[in-house]
Amino acid sequence: MNMDYLNTAEEKIPNTPLLVNLISYRTRQLNAGARPMVKADHPEQDNHDIVLKEIAEGLLTAEMIFSKDEAQAPGIDFETSILL
Repeated sequence: MNMDYLNTAEEKIPNTPLLVNLISYRTRQLNAGARPMVKADHPEQDNHDIVLKEIAEGLLTAEMIFSKDEAQAPGIDFETSILL
């Protein structure tokens, strides 16, 4: 795993569980035949590294959106913004 790409990706998406889910989701897409958004550094580059490079270059992002109804759901007695 390319640590430079990983460190840059962690700066772009500081939420570790979200980053892990994004990497695994995009890696599954690449394994299924999706085209990468970046050029591989070398022919044998792993799909995980390609995804990290996509995130590091700002081509792949994620955000969590909560509706007003979800934020005021009955029975939730804590801040819903921490939910994934």
